[in-house]
Amino acid sequence: MGLQAHEDIRRRGGAVGDAVATFVHRLRADRTNRALRRTFLRAAGDNGDLYLAHADTRCMVLLLSTDGGDEMRVLAVRDGVQARDELTRLTVEINPVSGAIEVVDQSEVSANVVALPDRSEAAPDEAMPEEAAADSPDAPAPEVIAPASTSSLRTPLFARYDDEVLVDLGVVPSLLPTLRRVCTDEQFEALLTHNLPELTRDVLLALRDRVEPQDVRRHITDKWRPEEDVNPRDWSRAAQRAVSQAETDDDAVLGALGKSFDAWRLFLHPEQKRLAVGDFKGSAKVTGGPGTGKTVVALHRVRHLVDRLPPGHSRSVLLTTFNTNLALDLKERLRQLGGDDLLRRVDVKSVDILAREIVQEAGLELGRPVDDEAAMNLWHTVLTETGRFEYDADFLDTEFKHVIVANRCGSWDAYRRVGRSGRPRISTAQRHAIWQLVLAYKAHLESPPRQTTYALIADEAAAIEQRRMARAEEQARYKEEQGGRDLVHREAGSGMWLKPRYQHAVIDEAQDLSASHWRMLRAMVRRGPNDIFLVGDAHQRIYGNRVVLSHQGIEIRGRASRRLTLNYRTTRQILGSANGLITGAAFDDLDTGTDTLDGYRSVLTGLAPQFWRAPDRLTEMRAVATLIKERHDAYGTPYSAMAVSVPDGASAQEFANVLARDPFRVPVVELGKDGVRSDRDAVRIGTMHRFKGLEFQRVFLTSVGEGQVPHQRIEQYRLQNPDRYHQEEQRSRSLVFVAATRARDELVVTWSGRASRFLPRDADRTAHRATDLLRQDGPPSGSSGSAAA
Repeated sequence: MGLQAHEDIRRRGGAVGDAVATFVHRLRADRTNRALRRTFLRAAGDNGDLYLAHADTRCMVLLLSTDGGDEMRVLAVRDGVQARDELTRLTVEINPVSGAIEVVDQSEVSANVVALPDRSEAAPDEAMPEEAAADSPDAPAPEVIAPASTSSLRTPLFARYDDEVLVDLGVVPSLLPTLRRVCTDEQFEALLTHNLPELTRDVLLALRDRVEPQDVRRHITDKWRPEEDVNPRDWSRAAQRAVSQAETDDDAVLGALGKSFDAWRLFLHPEQKRLAVGDFKGSAKVTGGPGTGKTVVALHRVRHLVDRLPPGHSRSVLLTTFNTNLALDLKERLRQLGGDDLLRRVDVKSVDILAREIVQEAGLELGRPVDDEAAMNLWHTVLTETGRFEYDADFLDTEFKHVIVANRCGSWDAYRRVGRSGRPRISTAQRHAIWQLVLAYKAHLESPPRQTTYALIADEAAAIEQRRMARAEEQARYKEEQGGRDLVHREAGSGMWLKPRYQHAVIDEAQDLSASHWRMLRAMVRRGPNDIFLVGDAHQRIYGNRVVLSHQGIEIRGRASRRLTLNYRTTRQILGSANGLITGAAFDDLDTGTDTLDGYRSVLTGLAPQFWRAPDRLTEMRAVATLIKERHDAYGTPYSAMAVSVPDGASAQEFANVLARDPFRVPVVELGKDGVRSDRDAVRIGTMHRFKGLEFQRVFLTSVGEGQVPHQRIEQYRLQNPDRYHQEEQRSRSLVFVAATRARDELVVTWSGRASRFLPRDADRTAHRATDLLRQDGPPSGSSGSAAA
C-alpha cells in the first residue's frame, strides 16, 4: 500500500477504505482474479507497469506491478464517475533523492492552485470565469498559467531557487513547472492541501520560511537519502523501500483501512526507520522535541528486537518509562502495533514498579514507599524540629535523591567529596548541615511504621542487579574456561539460573530517570550490541534528574546518537510560539554534550496561538470559561478534547470551580497522577506536570503571568544562589514548553497582571483583552481563524 494511497483513503472515509481493504485481500489471494477488472495502463520503467483496477462499482485504484507481476502495490485511490480519468492522468515517478515512488495529480494542482485568483487584486467579474472552470467537472483542465491580470505580474515564491537546487533538495521533478507559477501565499497554502509527497512538502515549507538550502539539506533532505544510490528507473527496488509504502503485511492492519487509526502505526519517516531497525555496537540514543515520534520509534524498536529473538516464551525485552500511567499507555500502543504475540515477549513496566518488584523478589522489606507530597511533609517536619529554615524542602529532597542517593553516599566523608554536576554550588559547611538534616530524615523513615522512598528502592534494586550481573559474568567466564561445557551442578548450586534479566532494554522519557534507575537498568542487560535503546528530550525535563549517561556505564558514540526534528502533532504556528518559550536557555543531550532545537519544525498548519490578558485572576478564569464554552457550542469541539493547564493544584481547583458554576456549566475532570480515569465528556484540568505524555485538540495555557510562571519564590535565589535561580527558571521554562506542545490544533495563552518573561516582549501590548470578551457586545474569540500573537 503506497503512502499516498493511504492518504487518499483517509480523505475519502470509511466506505472507500473498506472497499480497498477487501480488494487488497482478493488481490493477495489471486492476482489473476478477473472480477478485479484489472487493465494495463502504461509501462512505468524498466521493471514496472501501471494498472487500473476496480475496488467496487464506484471506487478504482492505481496499481504498480513489479517483478513480472509477483508484487503489486496500490499507489492511489479515486472514487466517483471521474475515478478512471483522475487515475489515468496521475504522474508517477521515483524521487531521485529519497528513492520513493511519488504520485502527483498535475491537473488538479493546475486547476485548483495555479489558477487560483488573487482575491486581493482581481475584480470579481475577472475571477468568475476561472472559478467556474475549476468547479465544472466537465470542463477541460486549464493550462498551467496564472491569470495574466494578477499573479503573472508577481515574482514566483520560489524564483530564487533554480530547478537543480530544488530537485537536489528533494522536490519531485514533475512539479517544477507548476511550482514556477505559484506566486501568492494563497496559492502555496492551496498547493499544500493537494496530497504532495512528504519530502517535497517539507522542503517547500522550509524554503518558504527562508531556511537556507544548506540547512534544508542538513536537517531534511539528508535524512531521506537511502543507504544505496537511487536508480530512478528501478521500480522494483523503489517499491521495496519503506519510504514508498505503509506497512500493510498484517491482516489486522488491512482490516483497519479506512477506519480511525494513527499514521504512526503504519509509517515511519526514513530517519525513524533507520533507528528502529538499525544495528548498533552498543547502546543507542534518540533525542528530539515534543511530537517528533520518539515514542513511536521506541515501540517499533521493541517490535524489531522481538522479531529477532529465538523462539521461546521468556520476556527478553524490557520496555520502561518514568511513571505507571505512561507505562500503561505504552503497553496499549504496543498491543495495537503487534498484538498479544508481541506483548508476550516484552516486559512493560514503569521504572519504579520494576525496582520495587526486584527488591521484593530478593526478600527485602524496606517499608512502605512515600509519595512526593508525604516526602515534602517529612522534610518540613525535619526542618521544624531542627530549626534550620535556611533550607527548603524541595532543595533538600532533590539533593537527597540526585546527589546523595544517586552517588551512593553512605557517609559524611563520601558526601563531602562527591561531585555535584548540575546542582547549585554550596560550601563544605553547608554540605555538613545538609548531611545532618539527611540523617534526621532517614531516621524518621526508619522509625515505626517503617517507610522508604522510591529513590532508596531504586538504589537497592540497582545494587541487587549489579550483584546478579557480577555472578552471571563470573559464571560465564568460568564456563568459557571449561571449554563451554554445561555447568548444571554449578548453576543449580547457586540457587538460580545466572543470566542477565533481559537481553535488551528500551527506555522512554529517558530525561526523567535518576542515576539509581540507570544503574539498575545498566545491570539488567549485558553490555553488547543493541543492549540499551533510549529516547528522551532534555527540553522536557521537569523533575531535575540531570544524569550523565556515560557516568552510569552507558556509552553512546557517533551514529548511535541521533536527533529527530520533524513534529507530527503540533502545527507550525503553535510550534513557533512554543520554541520561543525556551529561546536562550542551554540544554544537555542526556550526556556530556549540549542539545538544541535547531531544525525542529512541523509541516502541519493551523490557527495562530491566541494571547489574552486580564486585569485580575477572576476575569482571566471567566474569560477562559467563555472561550471553552464557545468552542464547544459554536465549533463543536468535545469538552474532552480541551484541557486547561495551570501552575499548581490550588489554581486547578479555582478554575474548576469557575468553569462548573453558572453561567458556564462546563463539565470538568481533574488530571491526577494516573491521568484521566474518567471517559466523561469533560474538560481536563491539571498542573503542567500532569500534561506530560498527553495531547489535546485545544489547550488553554493559563496563569502565565509574571510571578506565577516562573513562580516569584525563585527570586530569593537570584542574588544569594544564582546557580539555583537559573536551574529553577529553566525547569519552569521546560514545564511551560511541555504544556504548550500538548496542543494539536489550537493554543490559547492567558494571564492576569503582567505577562511572564517567557512570553513575547510585546505580549501585554498585542494580546486580546479579556474584559472585551466578557462584554455582551465584545469581539468574537477568533477560534476559527488566526488571532493576534
